[in-house]
Amino acid sequence: MRIAVFDTHAFDREALERANADHDHDLRFFEPRLTAETAALAAGFDAICSFVNDRLDEKALGVLHRGGTRLVALRSAGFNHVDLGAAVRLGLTVVRVPEYSPHAVAEHAVALLLTLNRKTHRAYNRVREANFSLDGLVGFDLHGKAVGVVGTGRIGSALLRILHGFGCQLLACDLTPDVALARELGVRYVALDDLFSGSDVISLHVPLTASTQHLIDEAALARMKRGIVLINTSRGALIDARALVAALKRGHVGGAGLDVYEEEADVFFQDLSGQVLQDDVLARLLTFPNTLITSHQGFLTHEALTNIAETTLASVSAFERGGPLAHEVRPAMHAEPPESPTG
Repeated sequence: MRIAVFDTHAFDREALERANADHDHDLRFFEPRLTAETAALAAGFDAICSFVNDRLDEKALGVLHRGGTRLVALRSAGFNHVDLGAAVRLGLTVVRVPEYSPHAVAEHAVALLLTLNRKTHRAYNRVREANFSLDGLVGFDLHGKAVGVVGTGRIGSALLRILHGFGCQLLACDLTPDVALARELGVRYVALDDLFSGSDVISLHVPLTASTQHLIDEAALARMKRGIVLINTSRGALIDARALVAALKRGHVGGAGLDVYEEEADVFFQDLSGQVLQDDVLARLLTFPNTLITSHQGFLTHEALTNIAETTLASVSAFERGGPLAHEVRPAMHAEPPESPTG
């Protein structure tokens, strides 16, 4: 099949081209994100392949449909950026990658936590300037600290196993507690308010839905311990960024490690180093010495990229053969699956 791949980066192209050796599709790569304005680039293509920050609204899907597209292949687990109702009305099939590497995201969450706590990013910059002072670099032992994990699906469970190795006290909150995991690791499932008030560190691993948007807001932050460290590798809108800024300013939040940001779509995955950053909230977050932001790279491992490419192209091949589609997305599904790490 002819596939138009949007929002392409070098790592996407390399992984897809390797995986395509087993499928022999005609891949054409486009740098722009897929929107209503760029969808015309896919005219004449049987399928399009999109990333998490593309915008597949009714208008964009209409342009794709008129251009001959029949399949929308998402190289992500999340699909809240797709108007599924419009896709059904237009006869477009949508598939996704439900799982690629929970370990990649869980390990990145730990990397953010360790870097924030032991301030290795600041130490690295100091030493490069021949400043060998240790002032201001004091951290804390993770051993014995209470770490609350919100969401214990594949990623949350992987994180809990890592934290168990550090000797942390493990708290968790999930609509469906994992009894076997609790027994294996000694995880204590508690109500969300109790997790907020009892944790020294909190890591978020839940989907973005109407009920979880701004899960961490001013009221939630007020219930947390002074000095709380927040880690978010799931969805930016789980945290009210303005409330976080206010809590950082007054010293209530001891650290924030963010791989996602609510308004990231117009910023992340781009080189804006020669421009003035227009997002005032993000610019303010970047000024805090106890805030560490990465640009949605939690999924970025060789293993995850390989799994994404192979699953995506396997779905395209199955569609081409007219066979069953294991990873088809339907409107009856939740707006977003649990713990979709790439958005």
